[in-house]
Amino acid sequence: MIRIAPSILSANASRLGEEITAVESAGADLIHLDVMDGHFVPNITIGPAVVKSLRQTTSLPFDVHLMIARPDLFINDFAAAGSNIITVHIEAVYHLHRLVHQIKEKGILAGVSLNPATPLSLVEQILPDLDLLLLMTVNPGFGGQLFIESLLPKILAARKLLNEKNPTCLLEVDGGITLQNIGIIAQAGADIIVAGAAIFGAGNYGRTIDQMRTQLAMADEAP
Repeated sequence: MIRIAPSILSANASRLGEEITAVESAGADLIHLDVMDGHFVPNITIGPAVVKSLRQTTSLPFDVHLMIARPDLFINDFAAAGSNIITVHIEAVYHLHRLVHQIKEKGILAGVSLNPATPLSLVEQILPDLDLLLLMTVNPGFGGQLFIESLLPKILAARKLLNEKNPTCLLEVDGGITLQNIGIIAQAGADIIVAGAAIFGAGNYGRTIDQMRTQLAMADEAP
């Protein structure tokens, strides 16, 4: 089953705990937390202290996406804060193999993310060690951007590569996902769909997530 991960980047920042509770009640499978430092991407969001505080609001898995420079310096802090998945950007890491195993040694799933212009070939050697591969389908830094449609072949290629090298590795897609395109992204091979503005910008979170699941079911039934 394809999992839906609301991204709190698009939630009401003044009441994040309530927003997480609301999407949990609405049927979310996990919570996506975008961590930005103003260096790797042009925005600043949350740190380990906020993640630790939010951990008290839900039992859903925390999918923590580190869009930061030198993520190796912060793995211990985010692990202690209650992360279930920690994903780092290949573009921000000097020693990727070492860092992936540093995450796994904490008993946490390890993911690697690729920016839109980063080729899959750069991550091919590390794929057997990964629990999750995250493909960005917008340029990271801000919510509410449009899905880059030319990246659909990259999703298809990633699915094929994972099936060959590490079938248990989850394929996550993040950026510009809406009710209109979630089906085609699922058909391309995504296991986890990250949606921010499409959920938190809706008036009724439960209805929106239900509509997403309807689109996913239709995609699954399509020839």
